[in-house]
Amino acid sequence: MTRSGRSKNRSTVVVLAVVALAAAAAVADIPRAGTAHAAPFASAVENEGAGCAVPALPDAGSLPTNARLPDPFQRLDGTRIASRADWRCQRELTRRLAERFVYGEKPAKPTVSGTVSRTGITVNTSHQGRSSSFSAKVDLPSGTGPFPAVIVYGSFGGDTATIKASGAAVISYDPYAVGKEGTGRANKQGAFYTLYGSSSSTGLLMSWAWGVSRIIDVIEQSGGTILKADATGVTGCSRFGKGAFVAGAFDQRIALTMPIESGSAGVPIFRGIPGEGAQSLSSAYGEQPWLGDAFGTFTGGPARLPIDTHQVVGLVAPRGLLIMDNPHIANLGPRSASVAALGGAEVYRALGAGENITYWSDVQDGSHCANRAEWRTPLQQSIQKFLLGTGSAPGAMRISSRAQGNLAEWRTWQTPTLPAGPEPTPTVTATPTPTVTPEPTPTPTPTSEPTPTTDPGAVCTATTSVQQWNGGFVVSVRVTAGSAAIRGWDVGLTLPGGAAITNVWNAERSAASGAVRLSNVAWNGALAAGQATELGFQATGTGSGISATCTAR
Repeated sequence: MTRSGRSKNRSTVVVLAVVALAAAAAVADIPRAGTAHAAPFASAVENEGAGCAVPALPDAGSLPTNARLPDPFQRLDGTRIASRADWRCQRELTRRLAERFVYGEKPAKPTVSGTVSRTGITVNTSHQGRSSSFSAKVDLPSGTGPFPAVIVYGSFGGDTATIKASGAAVISYDPYAVGKEGTGRANKQGAFYTLYGSSSSTGLLMSWAWGVSRIIDVIEQSGGTILKADATGVTGCSRFGKGAFVAGAFDQRIALTMPIESGSAGVPIFRGIPGEGAQSLSSAYGEQPWLGDAFGTFTGGPARLPIDTHQVVGLVAPRGLLIMDNPHIANLGPRSASVAALGGAEVYRALGAGENITYWSDVQDGSHCANRAEWRTPLQQSIQKFLLGTGSAPGAMRISSRAQGNLAEWRTWQTPTLPAGPEPTPTVTATPTPTVTPEPTPTPTPTSEPTPTTDPGAVCTATTSVQQWNGGFVVSVRVTAGSAAIRGWDVGLTLPGGAAITNVWNAERSAASGAVRLSNVAWNGALAAGQATELGFQATGTGSGISATCTAR
C-alpha cells in the first residue's frame, strides 16, 4: 500500500503456526541439516543450500523477455530437476536469483549475541569492526514454557489473544529499527545499514528479514528455556506483510510464514500487477526502498525478470505458508496474489507437501488489515496443527470470486512428478494437492509404473468433505481401493438443485450439475490394494448433503 508511517488504527489479524509433519513419508527424504525438531519442517539452519554449486547468474542486460511465469523446476541450462533431492540446490538457485534481481543480498550471519527474558529480547551484532543493536518485546502466554513464538512485524496483533490462549508467545518486532523508511536509497538507515553501509543495494524488506533471522539466532543461543528456536512463525500486514513474506522465504528455520494483504512488492506476481490496476511497480519501488536497487530496471518491464513471486512462495516449501488477502482492494493486487499462491502451490505439490499451503481471500469485510471472522478458524487450525502438533491444517485455496486468478493463463510448464530419491521409483504415487484449488491441476507426466493385476471383484470407496461459504463450496473426495488392486475408478454423486461445478482437479467430469460422474485421469487411476488418491471440485450454490459412490474399473 502507499501509506507511509505506522497506522494507529488498523487492526491486523496475526497468525502463527509452526508446520508439523503433515506428509512425513512424502518429504522425509528432503535433505535437512541438524537433528530432529518438534517442528519437522523447520530446518536447523538458516539456509540449507548454502553449499550448493550454483552456476554464474545472467546479467540483467542479457535477460530474455518472458511474459509467462518462469518454470520453478528448470535449471539455468534448461534441464529440469528430476527428484525431490534435487530441490535443495534448485531452491538455492531460486534464492540467489531473487537476491540478485529483486530484493538485494541477505548477508550471512554476522557475530550475534543477546539475551532472552520473559519480557524482551536484545540483539547485538557486529561485522568487520561495526556493531549495531535492536530489541523486541516478548509477551508470554500462561504456563511454564518453553514456548513457541510468532514474530509480529510492526507490533500489530489483532488476534494475539488467540495466539497466547493457544500457548504461543508473541514477539513484537519493530522493523524500522533495522531498516528505516523515509530514507533515500543512498542513505539507508537502521541496524542493518549500520553494519553493511548506508548505500547498500539491499532493500528494506531483506534488511527486515535479516533482523528476524538475528532474533532467531539469539533465541537459539538462549538455550530454549523460555522460547523454542525451532518453533517460530512470522507475520505482518500491508508493508509488514511484504516483510513477513520475504522473512519466511529466506530463513528455513521459520516454520510458518503468514503475510497479510501484502500488495505490490509482496505476494502478487510482478507480471500480473500492470494489468490488474494494483499499485504500480514503479510506485512501489519509489515509495520506499523496499525492493533492492537492482529491481529498478524492471519496474517498466517485469517480463524480463528471470524470477517471479510464485517462486518466492516456492522458497517457503515445504514449510507452512498461510497467505491472507483482501479481494476488495484492487490496489493490493489480489488477483495476482492468487496466481502466485497457485503457482507456488505446485512446488509444494511436487514436494509432497500440498497440505502445507493455504491462500484465503474469501472475506466479506473490505477494510485494509481488519480482523476477519473468516480467518479465525484457519488461524486456530494452524496454531493447533503446526505449533502444537494436534488437529488438522487448513490446506485450502479459498479464493474470492471478486479477484480469482487463473494460473493456466500464466504458465507453459507442467508440474513434474518428483520421486523421493535421485532415481524414479516404479510405485504408484498419489500426489497430494491443496484441499481447494480454483482451477484444474495440469496432468503431470506419469512415472513408469507397473500395471496392477485387477481382481474381477475389486471395489473402491469414496468419502467426501464439503467446505461451504457464501455463494459457493468445495468438495474434496478421497477414493480408496479395497482389498484388491484396481485399474481405474468412477465416482458418482448428485449436486443439489442450483449448484454447478466451476472447476475440477485430479478427475474428469461428465457434467456440471445434477448427476455427475467423476472419472480418474491417466496418472491416478491405478491403485494398489488399500491405496487412496484425492480429487475434488469447486462449485457455486449450496453443497449440503452431498455423498458419493465409487465403482472400480
